[in-house]
Amino acid sequence: MEKIEIFQNTEIAFKWRNDKELRRAYFLMKSISKPWLVNIGKHLSNLAIAIHFPINWIVKPTIYSHFVGGETIEECMPLVRTLEKYNVKAVLDYSVEGSEDEKKIQQALDETLKTIYNAAKDPNIPFAVFKPSAFGIPRVLTKASQGVELNEWEKKQVENFRQRVYTLCKTAYENNIPIMIDAEEYAYQKIVDEVIYDMMVQFNKERAIVYNTLQMYRRDRLDYLKFLYEQAQKDKIKVGIKFVRGAYLEMERERAKQMGYPDPIHPTKEDTDRAYNAALEFSVEHIDTIAVFNATHNEYSAYLFKELMDKKGLAKDDPRCYFAQLYGMSDHITFNIAQLGYNAAKYIPYGPVRQVLPYLIRRTEENTSVAGQTPRELRLIEQEFKRRKASKK
Repeated sequence: MEKIEIFQNTEIAFKWRNDKELRRAYFLMKSISKPWLVNIGKHLSNLAIAIHFPINWIVKPTIYSHFVGGETIEECMPLVRTLEKYNVKAVLDYSVEGSEDEKKIQQALDETLKTIYNAAKDPNIPFAVFKPSAFGIPRVLTKASQGVELNEWEKKQVENFRQRVYTLCKTAYENNIPIMIDAEEYAYQKIVDEVIYDMMVQFNKERAIVYNTLQMYRRDRLDYLKFLYEQAQKDKIKVGIKFVRGAYLEMERERAKQMGYPDPIHPTKEDTDRAYNAALEFSVEHIDTIAVFNATHNEYSAYLFKELMDKKGLAKDDPRCYFAQLYGMSDHITFNIAQLGYNAAKYIPYGPVRQVLPYLIRRTEENTSVAGQTPRELRLIEQEFKRRKASKK
């Protein structure tokens, strides 16, 4: 992991956490740094879900409270107000997994609409967000992406998906709140991209309201970004992009192997880093068309974006430029960049404990598998404890 000096001020990074909270964060990070413990936790969690074993009592005060804002929008609001004191914005993400049950899909739609209305009345919540697989059936979207002929029921499901996305984007447009659509698996990202671009054409004429998410570990995403720019020039619209490195690496490689198509992922992390940083450079170069939500835990990519903005002469609080990290991770980036006056945000998942558990499992696995992620968190917390101890002498 890169170590950039402007992000090393732990007093700023952890000022919002008292000693007790910081000790709890340290204990949690220490626990999830052990792959064997994470693996056991994953299997026990899946078992508890399957047999409906009560788990709130152990999950909510520990891993849940570290990575999740609350069960409802209302439960998240004290956190939103705390972040506001430190010039950090909040993006509330209803993180319940998708379902094929019409009733549950409608519940997810209603809840996501609530996040838009809530953001519209709260200046510290500048974006809404949703995961497209919550509003479509992945196996049907996969067939649509592959160009396979659909039966009437499947056609109806794709149309329902399109209509739900339209409802969310239209509501965001009417409430003047930009809305980000998360990335999905390679198998059905194509249809998601097509629907999102249609929404951009309708709602991004004056500014970027609809944002797509590009996973830059995919070999084709830098070219796709350039294609989007050319298309947007022709259609006279703005493009909103959230950049991430990617979330499904091992699964994507395994699926490509099983299905016999070329691996869609860059062969090395260095290739992904190069593509990610090149995408930031291209976007800032064309900032009049492309708005950027730089969602990264990589210090160099955060620093590069700052430098690109400065070189371009952009205002620190230019609404087309955001830095963001997940709640519970990389506070040293978020709070230090916010202290400098740039737009910084925490991505805050929320939802019922049992339903958010799959998200939590992914977070712990990510912290365990991403080289240097958890050791960096532990090092910074240790550094802050030493600073606090020295300041009391």
